[in-house]
Amino acid sequence: MNADLSLAGRTAIVTGAGAGLGRAEALALAAQGASVVVNDMGPAADDVVAEIKKAGGEALAVKGDVGDWSMGDTLVSAAVDTFGSLDVLVNNAGVLRDKMLFNLSESDWDDVVHVHLKGHASVSRAAAVHWRAASKAAGGPVYGRVINTSSEAFLFGSAGQPNYSAAKAGIVALTLSTSAGLGRYGVRANAICPRARTAMTEATFNEGTAPGGLDVMAPERVGTFVGYLASPASEKITGQVFVVYGDMVALMAAPTVEQKFTAAEGVFSVEEFGAQITPYFEDRDAHKTYAAYSVAALDNTGTSKY
Repeated sequence: MNADLSLAGRTAIVTGAGAGLGRAEALALAAQGASVVVNDMGPAADDVVAEIKKAGGEALAVKGDVGDWSMGDTLVSAAVDTFGSLDVLVNNAGVLRDKMLFNLSESDWDDVVHVHLKGHASVSRAAAVHWRAASKAAGGPVYGRVINTSSEAFLFGSAGQPNYSAAKAGIVALTLSTSAGLGRYGVRANAICPRARTAMTEATFNEGTAPGGLDVMAPERVGTFVGYLASPASEKITGQVFVVYGDMVALMAAPTVEQKFTAAEGVFSVEEFGAQITPYFEDRDAHKTYAAYSVAALDNTGTSKY
């Protein structure tokens, strides 16, 4: 394997790696030579470890809830103590509690934010502590890759997923902050918005096949891209958001300013707001909101019910 793509001698943590996307990501990293700390809540983590070891790789299962703040330290310590380093963090763990906003319970909100957003934060914080200390000890940048899992739900604001959409938007902001705050230490942080057919999404995606023998929504397709982002070849890529599925990866552009309204005399009155802003929105397309509806045009797979 090209040295720029190899993860030989490196250690990765993958959360929610017992099934679906996390499992595919853990297997992809192991195939590139990484030792993998496989995190999940239950015995599925052991199965993935066995799978990696059977293929000749190294792996360790660490079970627990990433939304518990101390779990971040536990995972980082496991990586460093067992395999000697921490080089890659793939935050993937998540749960769904889909409800319309008027049906959303406090636990529906708390469960999703706890695992997705707090889970990303808890492990990222522990990894950041490790990388900062390692960089200071080394007297310069070290190797660090963070791949966070957002969703197109943050781009659209899914009506039936106010909790999930909010958590995924938060994860993008966390990714940007991670990239800005840890770049000097050698860490690169990016977010992916993947589509894949897993137990969590089986109600969303229909069957679909594509050239290469892989289902067009196979999580392995996402795993391959995560393996790339984890590699030395991604050195110049940080603070980015990618939509990933099927045969494509789409790099999202940053939001832009559409229109600036300025007070004629330096201070707005409510009347002037009415005079300037009301006419601007008079005949506006209902879909022209902050939601990135244009992203839907990427989908040529025919697998989404939306």
